[in-house]
Amino acid sequence: MAYWLVKTEPNTWSWEDQVKNGTTPWDGVRNYQARNNLKAMKIGDLALFYHSGAERQVMGVIEVCGPYVPDPSDPTHQFGMVQMKTVRPLVRPVTLAQIKEDPRLQDLALVRQSRLSVMPIDAEAWGILTEESGVR
Repeated sequence: MAYWLVKTEPNTWSWEDQVKNGTTPWDGVRNYQARNNLKAMKIGDLALFYHSGAERQVMGVIEVCGPYVPDPSDPTHQFGMVQMKTVRPLVRPVTLAQIKEDPRLQDLALVRQSRLSVMPIDAEAWGILTEESGVR
């Protein structure tokens, strides 16, 4: 199993939207590096659901439940999507400020490449973030 972090603007797709819908396509990605990360996802991989914009915090855990397929909203046919299902909310959201303050998390793409919307998270960072959030 691999771990990921996926970012969304809460006014476009919020944690509340994700919970309400349960399962949804993770579509609309138009960055090549993020696309390659989506392609690398496997069914059963887990991802942290992150609100970008003003909130800047991890809200919950979602799971990849469908394979990478073409994104029907992409007229260029260069980008794809995966299906994601809601797993659980975090007991305590983890803010970007908390992440940046933790020296063990300084190599996260979230810290180094702040504009990337789909990024891998190593198992150690996953453990730190889920423990911080009260999920573990």
